[in-house]
Amino acid sequence: MKEYILVIDDDEKLNILLKDYLSDFGYQVSTVTHPSEGIRIVRDRPPDLVILDIMLPDMDGFEVCREIRKTSTVPVVMLTARGDVTDRVVGLEIGADDYLPKPFEPRELVARIQSVLRRLSKPGVSVIRFSGLEVDIEKQSVKLSDEKIHLTTMEFELLRLFMENPGKVFSRDQIMDVLRGMDCSVFDRSVDMLISRLRQKLNDDLKDPKWILTIRGTGYKFIGD
Repeated sequence: MKEYILVIDDDEKLNILLKDYLSDFGYQVSTVTHPSEGIRIVRDRPPDLVILDIMLPDMDGFEVCREIRKTSTVPVVMLTARGDVTDRVVGLEIGADDYLPKPFEPRELVARIQSVLRRLSKPGVSVIRFSGLEVDIEKQSVKLSDEKIHLTTMEFELLRLFMENPGKVFSRDQIMDVLRGMDCSVFDRSVDMLISRLRQKLNDDLKDPKWILTIRGTGYKFIGD
C-alpha cells in the first residue's frame, strides 16, 4: 500500500510540482492551499506524513502544527522561506520532525521524507520497559505507571533512542544525527529544548533525575533501572 503524504502550502504551482514529483517515487499525494482544510484532512483521513509550509493564509504553519499535535503524532516536515534558525527551533519545539528552507531541491525533500518514514518503521524489539516506563515501538505509544503519555514523533524517537541504549552517553550532535540523519550541530539549543520537554512529560526531576541524566559538557544518557 502506498504511503500517503499531505502537502499544506498556498503555492498552487509548487503543490502541482510536488504532487507529480512525489508520485513518481511511489507516494500517494494530496495537496491543499488552506490550513483549515489540511487540519480537517489530518483528522478525517490521517496521512503518513505532512509537508507543511510556514507562510500560510489566516494561520501560519506553527499554529497549524500545534493544532495537528493536539490530536495526532503524524510526522511533519516544515518548509520555511526564510531559513531562519529561530523558525527551525520553534518548529522543533512545537513538534515538527524536520524542516527544509525554500527554495529546495525536490530530491532533498524526498530524502528527508524517506529518512523520517524509515525512522518510524525501524524493526527491533516491540516493547521496551524500565521501572514502570513502557514504550511500544509498533504502536508508537508510551505509558508511565500505566498512564498513557502523549509524545510528538521527535520526543518518541528520542525516548526510544535512550531506552534502546541505557547507560550510553549521547552528545547533542549524535542525538541530532540519529533523529534527523543530518548534521545539526548548529542547533544544539534545539536538543536541550527537546530533552526539557521530554523530561516534563516523564515528570523527571532535573535535580534528582530518574530517567535522563545530564552529563555536563558532554551530553545526556538514560539511567532507567
